[in-house]
This record gives sequence, C-alpha cells and structure tokens, in this order.
Amino acid sequence: MAIYFASDFHLGVDARVSSRERERQIVAWLDHCWRTDAEAFYLVGDLFEFWFEWKEVVPKGYVRFLGKLAEIVDSGCPVHVFTGNHDLWMVDYLEREVGVKLHFSALRVQLKGYEVLIAHGDGLGPGDHGYKRMKKVFTAGWAKWLYARLHPNFAIRLAFFLSGRSRSSQPAETEFLGPDQEWLVAYSERKLAQDASLDFCLFGHRHLPIDHTLSNGRSRYLNLGEWLHYNSYCRLDEGGVELLYWK
Repeated sequence: MAIYFASDFHLGVDARVSSRERERQIVAWLDHCWRTDAEAFYLVGDLFEFWFEWKEVVPKGYVRFLGKLAEIVDSGCPVHVFTGNHDLWMVDYLEREVGVKLHFSALRVQLKGYEVLIAHGDGLGPGDHGYKRMKKVFTAGWAKWLYARLHPNFAIRLAFFLSGRSRSSQPAETEFLGPDQEWLVAYSERKLAQDASLDFCLFGHRHLPIDHTLSNGRSRYLNLGEWLHYNSYCRLDEGGVELLYWK
C-alpha cells in the first residue's frame, strides 16, 4: 500500500492540453492509484484555477474530478485537500459534499513510518513580502464578505482575468535555482533545524518537480510540480518517497 501526493492541477485554465483533457488525465491517475495500491491521497493545493464558495453557489464544472474523489472517499480511502493561493477561499463544500478532509495550513504527520511536513507552500520561507501582505487581505473575513457580494458571473470572470494577467507576466518554471535562492528549501531547512526528526518536506506552489537532499544529508525537500505541463506526483511507501510522472 502507498500514499500519493499531487498538487497544482489548476483546473479551469488551458495549458499543454485543455482543462477538460487535463481533468480526464487526473481522474485516470486517481483511478489507477486507487485501484492499484493507494491507502490515502494528499492533494496539496491549487486544484482549481479559482474557487469561491457563496452561500448557495460554487463554480460550475469539474464534475468528473469531484465525482472520482467522492467515489474514492466512499470506498474508505481518505482524501486530504489543502488550500492553495488559487483556491484559498474554500470553506466546507468539499468536506460536506465530497467527504474530503480539508487542511488550511501546514500539516506535520507520520506516514508509513516517516515524519512528513506537508503544505502548499505559498507565503512560506523568506521573501515574497508583497504576496504575504496580499494573502492577509484576501483571507480576512471582511474581504471574503465583500467578494461574496459580487454576482458569481462577474466575480468568476474577474478572478480568471486577474489570474491570467498574473500568469502571463511570470516566466515558466524550468530550473532549480539552487538552495540559496529557493524559498521553500530555506523554509525546509528552518523546520529541520527545529525538528531534526523530519524525513520529508512536501510542497506544491513552485510549479517545478524537485527532489533535493537537505543539509543533514538525509532529509529531503520535494516539490510536487504541477499538471499544467509535468503531470508530476509523489508516491510514499515503506521504502521512502519517489517523484514520478503520469504519462
């Protein structure tokens, strides 16, 4: 039996393939892992390009993905979902309707005999002060209340417009910048200094599959990459963790 990790599906936006085709690939991956040896899934943020829960409305679409998650959960296999910077406005819809376990912050947990730290990764580590300030505003109760006053048709179009502008202004993630310039490596090293028993630090957000051994020569920082281009994920069993790609 194994535990599977993936992040940054960004359903709702086209990339190497359309969002609908990427959703089919994700569903095929989930189904394969579940029917083969999965005992749990950890989906580590930015599953959607945008997500917001009004009192009576959620964004339409993604029925194949959500249906597969519900099927997996109903079978007794737990699915853990973390909020990311694109879907930080999740509340409880996925817990109530699909049955997943939602996580709104980093999780420190023992899995398969290993000590594991899991988080989406946005706003962690040094730097990125502008985003950290913006995240405080976006997660404030008054900001969510104001956004909920917008009609969903306008609110969702606005979110996709702003997200598209931000994405087009950023270069594609293609190379590891080195431990001195990778914020999540610095964050992992800091957590390792606080807790030497950590074996693996697993994050998303960076959009680049990374498997980096930390300074103690034993623990590892792994970035799950994304499914816009890489279709990357991690598999954890008693033998350790492995970074893999879904063809």
